[in-house]
Amino acid sequence: MNIYVGNLSFKVTADDLRMAFANYGDVASARIVIDNDTGRSKGFGFVEIKNSAQAQAAVEGLNGTELQGRAMRINEAKAR
Repeated sequence: MNIYVGNLSFKVTADDLRMAFANYGDVASARIVIDNDTGRSKGFGFVEIKNSAQAQAAVEGLNGTELQGRAMRINEAKAR
């Protein structure tokens, strides 16, 4: 399952996301979306956890929790 993670501090890295979600399951990938013009984080990213039960547990367990001083908004990523 692909998970949207919003309201991130601009200092959060992909490794920070990976570590936050690792307690819930095997993280296949974690990435922060970067603004092409500034090279700075856009304040959101995506985490992929293959096992859907673990991914759902991560969404429920981490939504609203703080990472580097900001409460994350987490839900299943919607297809474009």
